Amino acid sequence: MRRVKILVSGRVQGVYFRLFTQNKAKHFDIKGSVRNLVDGRVEIIAEADALIMEKFIKWCNKGPITARVDHVEVTELPIDTTLTVFEIK
Repeated sequence: MRRVKILVSGRVQGVYFRLFTQNKAKHFDIKGSVRNLVDGRVEIIAEADALIMEKFIKWCNKGPITARVDHVEVTELPIDTTLTVFEIK
């Protein structure tokens, strides 16, 4: 199991990035959340099996076709098994 904070920068707000991220997370059965930050980045908190997480992070580096991802920063976090869904905040 792995829990990470992913910060995505580029053209990632106003392009349905959060909705696409939620759909991808549900597809992979990832728990956590996604939200826009005031500085224009998107913050993702995600928890899943390590192999699934690698696939999800790879997707975050590309994002939906409507977005342009310039940079992705991944930070490891302590596991939080109380997460039950993946939500847009």
